[in-house]
Amino acid sequence: MKIFVTGATGFTGSRVIPLLLQNGFEVRCLYRATSNRSLLTQPKIEWALGDVSEAQALSASMRGTDALVNIASLGFGHADSIIRAALDAGIQRAVFVSTTAIFTQLNAGSKTVRIAAEDAIQTSGLDYTILRPTMIYGSDRDRNICRLIRWLRILPFFPVFGDGNYLQQPIYVDDVAQAILGCLVSDKTIRNSYNIAGKHPLTYNQVIDTIAKQMNKRVWKIHVPSAPVVNMLRLFERIHIPFPIKSEQVLRLNENKDFSYEEAQRDFNYQPHSFEDGIKLELKF
Repeated sequence: MKIFVTGATGFTGSRVIPLLLQNGFEVRCLYRATSNRSLLTQPKIEWALGDVSEAQALSASMRGTDALVNIASLGFGHADSIIRAALDAGIQRAVFVSTTAIFTQLNAGSKTVRIAAEDAIQTSGLDYTILRPTMIYGSDRDRNICRLIRWLRILPFFPVFGDGNYLQQPIYVDDVAQAILGCLVSDKTIRNSYNIAGKHPLTYNQVIDTIAKQMNKRVWKIHVPSAPVVNMLRLFERIHIPFPIKSEQVLRLNENKDFSYEEAQRDFNYQPHSFEDGIKLELKF
């Protein structure tokens, strides 16, 4: 089976491609002229230059493949283009990576776009599977945990905006890759959607403590009320003063982000890493 992959050169995609090849799949990967392909050097990879926003050209690139794995973000409004291209190319089976961020209580800018994308997928006629990972981590290419690690390495203390007791459940990147593979080889996943997460939920305080412990370092947590921080960051954002953290990120830290993965475990034997084990692996990078 030949798989057409979008988002192949990204953080998650670069872990998915080797896994697909190791399991006997052929792969054709979409890339842009600006994409960094240096992490994907396997000679068996077939490359197709293009963009997910250009449905007609994308369809031409997809022809001759049997299934789609869409790792490219659904938050930019390109779902309709990708779906149309897949159908025009004769593809029926598709796995889409979405996010549990669609369940946030905040009025996040991309939430409406992502929900609309999932609705379009579910009514497309494709034999789809939607995977919704929590926050993905696992190397210096992730967007959140690697930054936290960098700060914890240099600071003897760390500010926590709020009480730090809201639940997190980050997912190790290779668990996302294994979930994609699991969905491709299990017909039970067709026309189903799954939340996938790390092995156990933990508070943000525990996230910090777990990382510090793996670094053999004592880090003092300083709890700061979140409301004035959010107001200050919103002011900075209105007057375009750059800051390392955004108000929405602080608000997200103060809502629970734990999710059951029981259905994924049942239908494709999803078995994720614990955060402690995942951090051990990330700290090797």
